[in-house]
Amino acid sequence: MIVVARRGSVRELHELDPLAELGGGGAQVWWLQPDDTAVVLGSRQSPDIVDTAECARLGIGVVKRRSGGGAVLVVPGQVVWVDIVAPPGGAPDDVPNDVRGSMIWAGELWQRALASFVGDGDLTVHTGSMVTTPWSDLVCFAGLGPGEVSLAGRKLVGLSQRRTRNGVRIQGTLYTAPPAIDLARLLRPPRPSTSLPGVASLALDAAELVGRLAAELASG
Repeated sequence: MIVVARRGSVRELHELDPLAELGGGGAQVWWLQPDDTAVVLGSRQSPDIVDTAECARLGIGVVKRRSGGGAVLVVPGQVVWVDIVAPPGGAPDDVPNDVRGSMIWAGELWQRALASFVGDGDLTVHTGSMVTTPWSDLVCFAGLGPGEVSLAGRKLVGLSQRRTRNGVRIQGTLYTAPPAIDLARLLRPPRPSTSLPGVASLALDAAELVGRLAAELASG
């Protein structure tokens, strides 16, 4: 099992292509450590939803990722960003080949890795259909999709997925502290009239979590 650690700007990290680096090897854990703050949009979102003037005033970048879902605010020191990367056909053998199944598989891996920090019974992996809110088309952590992990009823781990002929990349994000910036204020009106749903956070040692994710992945 290989753990790849990379540091750089949010844009630089999203421009990496871990799937192209798999070659003939097995699954990998990519620990991506941003050194700047950015709003990261899903592949189908338009940059027009972002208040670029407000972002510029606050020194916040705007980046688009290749996987789907809603916007995520990435802040150095407040986010653990880990991607699980596997070659075609699933590796280890129990990585499902379908989108939904592989998301649930990844969520259960995160749940097991996080159990030592909070207790397995406190974490829930969502296995049902997408749970939407007025904000969920805009913001990742405002909805709950298959495989995503909740803590005490609030979303803790957000997941998104990209599949190519080279394999599958399941991107995972967890806040280690409540976001210091209100993502809602960085989006252009019209915005939902309701408040943006709260996000769960968990103070932990990122390196230890990455090690546990790698160990769980290696154990199959």
